Amino acid sequence: MNRKIQATPYHHKQVLAGVNVRPIYPYERERWDHLVRKFHYLSLKSLVGKTLRYVAVFEDCWLALLGWQAAALKCKSRDNWIGWDSITHYQRLNLVANNTRFLILPDLYIKNLASKILSLNLKRLSADWKKIYGHPVLLAETFVETPRFTGACYRAANWKVVGQTKGFSKNGNKYFHHGLPKQVLVYPLHPKTKQRLADPNPHPSWRWPMQKCSLTPKQMEELLVELRKLPDCRKPQGVRHPYFSVLTISLAAILGGTRTYIAIAEWAGRLTQNQLSRLRAYYNRKKKKYIPPSEPTIRRVLQNADVDCVESCLGQWLLKNSPDNAIAVDGKTIKGARRDNGTKVHLLSAFLQQQAVTVSQVEVGEKTNEIPMIQPLPDNLNIEGTVVTADALHTQVKTAKYIVEDKHADYLFIVKENQKNLLDDIAQLDENDFPPSGSINRQGTWSSGNQNLTSNYHS
Repeated sequence: MNRKIQATPYHHKQVLAGVNVRPIYPYERERWDHLVRKFHYLSLKSLVGKTLRYVAVFEDCWLALLGWQAAALKCKSRDNWIGWDSITHYQRLNLVANNTRFLILPDLYIKNLASKILSLNLKRLSADWKKIYGHPVLLAETFVETPRFTGACYRAANWKVVGQTKGFSKNGNKYFHHGLPKQVLVYPLHPKTKQRLADPNPHPSWRWPMQKCSLTPKQMEELLVELRKLPDCRKPQGVRHPYFSVLTISLAAILGGTRTYIAIAEWAGRLTQNQLSRLRAYYNRKKKKYIPPSEPTIRRVLQNADVDCVESCLGQWLLKNSPDNAIAVDGKTIKGARRDNGTKVHLLSAFLQQQAVTVSQVEVGEKTNEIPMIQPLPDNLNIEGTVVTADALHTQVKTAKYIVEDKHADYLFIVKENQKNLLDDIAQLDENDFPPSGSINRQGTWSSGNQNLTSNYHS
């Protein structure tokens, strides 16, 4: 057991100067768990997901215990502070750690000890997490039960109060209202924490994979509605699994990160009976349960599916479910792909800028170029109200008219010196030159209908 530390003003300073916070050793796990169960007001059953246990020591004495685990799945005030959409939330949640236990051991009365220990722990948390789990954490979070505690030690360690919970707790797959809302505090572990957590594009310095995005049951049902419009490509004899159900399950698995037929079948096998029911899976009356599609069934459906129709449905669903209202158009030559005559394959793609997800794609013929192919690209997509961006090659009158008049969208094109007259005209524009339907404010934001896009004008 700990020897008691004398509470003298001089010794307080000595303890604060000599305290050390470190992860526990494996043989200390039992002692750490025992002390938390005995003295922490929440006791301890287990820590959830990825975990780290720390101890604060002075010489050979244990002063405090800290427990970290995976971040809370849902926390509206935290998510609003970061600026997360649903997809980025699932991809980046593993970059947040939750301080679920913090215990100053009994009979210790040292001023500023709690905030000092928190500060020392936060300095090494991200590096320790990366050493054990292969990636750092960018944000620390905790929940303080008020009015039982004030959270003063967290605020003294520069944590930020971002809101309050609604008083729910999770038990298994269900949420229960316990009526004890908690204060939500966060601590950024990087100068650009909010930017890097909210940016859909991973930072170039990151060398670890993001968490795969899992679709919610509601999103899968919406995808199923889109795919239900497609005709079944199979012969009717021996068909058990609905065509649109197999497609929905397969695409949901692919969006979740699977890449092979076997992996898709394994993913389908992990679906619950409730999920299979909502996805209209095959119901076996003898076994009285829903049966997920097997690997051969998935393989046959995907190999015989009308790729263009499936891509069109998937692209339209992605547009509906994405908060991104900007669509980028760009062409790339596919490395290693050649036609029968030896020419290279060139594709023109439309993709969501922030999500980096392709919603439409066409092949550019060997006897043409990208310019005439931009019009058939979004033919089957409803892009009304979006902003289409493209490089200088597509700065064409016909393309602009097609986007505005036919698709009821806006565009943002680049003008270079190869269009000297247009470039000179733009250089001479001022606010009074814009038509009454739109205006540009002092910050350089052009307003057209319900669209806002920021442009930089250089003379």
